[in-house]
Amino acid sequence: MEIDLVGHDGGNISGDYIQTLDVTDVCTGWTETRAVRNKAQVWVFEALKQVRECLPFKLLGIDSDNGSEFINGELYRYCLKEEITFTRARAYRKNDNCYVEQKNWSVVRRALGYLRHDTEGELEIINRLHGYLRLYTNHFQPVMKMKEKIRVGSRVKKKYDKPRTPYQRVLDSDVEKGRKEALIKEHVKLNPAELKRQITKLQDKLWKIGLLKRKKQNYNENAAKNHRDFEYIFREATN
Repeated sequence: MEIDLVGHDGGNISGDYIQTLDVTDVCTGWTETRAVRNKAQVWVFEALKQVRECLPFKLLGIDSDNGSEFINGELYRYCLKEEITFTRARAYRKNDNCYVEQKNWSVVRRALGYLRHDTEGELEIINRLHGYLRLYTNHFQPVMKMKEKIRVGSRVKKKYDKPRTPYQRVLDSDVEKGRKEALIKEHVKLNPAELKRQITKLQDKLWKIGLLKRKKQNYNENAAKNHRDFEYIFREATN
């Protein structure tokens, strides 16, 4: 599985802000997401272990970029102990992690947008949203996989397989029978319309929080400006 972080900084990279850990299976497209407080390796490592517990198959290997939140002794020793293959991408080569990079947009950004999220309340809401999002995306969102790519002169022709959901691809793979049965039981209980309603409800909450934070920021900026203007007028009057 390829792993990556998506920052919710809102265009302001100062201070701490929430990150989403995105974990995508190369074979089936199964995607898991978890929100963490910041890029500290302790939070990322804990989230990765939580993701592993939710997977409908055994985690055989992970591939990351070169950030210190992934390339560290703690995660390396964990992979050795659990017999998980641990590889990393080449520096400045985003196409090395193309599968998870696609999900960064189609799953994370489409659901959360580009607002800044940096509070404990937002962290709790985002993780609730991710809980519904993983079910909706993996069970009900079909995707195509490229079968082959052929260059004909200056043009490249691509052929894709039939669109299937990650859930269907897992059932068609060599996953253990017990895991498949548990996944089927989970699937029959799901209502995609209800999942979508819950996702939209939580998105609205985040949007309202974002508006309140922006209003507070504008108020503080205006108050500071008024204070500076008052001090200037006072100095001019007393000179």
